[in-house]
Amino acid sequence: MAIQLRAFAFIDQIQKQLVGYIGTAAKGFYPIAGQSALFIEIAPGIEINSITNVVMKKANVRPGALVVERTYGMLEIHSDSPADVEEAGRVILEYLGLKETDRLEPQILSSDIIERTSPYMAQIINRFRDGSMILEDETLYFLEVTPAGYAGFAANEAEKGADIKLVHASVFGASGKVYIAGTSSDVQAAKSAAETALKSLKGQKAK
Repeated sequence: MAIQLRAFAFIDQIQKQLVGYIGTAAKGFYPIAGQSALFIEIAPGIEINSITNVVMKKANVRPGALVVERTYGMLEIHSDSPADVEEAGRVILEYLGLKETDRLEPQILSSDIIERTSPYMAQIINRFRDGSMILEDETLYFLEVTPAGYAGFAANEAEKGADIKLVHASVFGASGKVYIAGTSSDVQAAKSAAETALKSLKGQKAK
């Protein structure tokens, strides 16, 4: 069975808020800030189990999140050592018989900034968030990207680039979503950091 490498994104240092967010949703071994990580997404989803088995046996990393859906599968692995995470990536690519550039390029489906968020909008966003709360009058940035596995990478780069609040991030499914709040200038800087980082990931064009 042919396996499609949809997302493959290395993170040199996981930021504090993304770590906290993963801790609210993941059921694996939670990462801590400063560790290195790799987000992988493949299709069909069930094959992520075999990939997890191989990489756990051959590399010194821990799984933080494993999502198995009918269509897509997502795995996040991490370690104190960037070299260990890079080795895990090589193990995965060798198992799949693929190169890193065989991954799909990120495609930004939607990206926008809302200034001075209204009180009611802030409240309804807070109903589904798993991260920090957005407050009225703060600026909101939302991003939708496919493949979904790149959303974690984008959120981490946004947090690196500015003093913002990570409100929500979904890293599996048909598309990934990131919600970020803060001052207008910080949110603009986070948007630039996230989207520049996504555009730096080279791979195959989605068909």
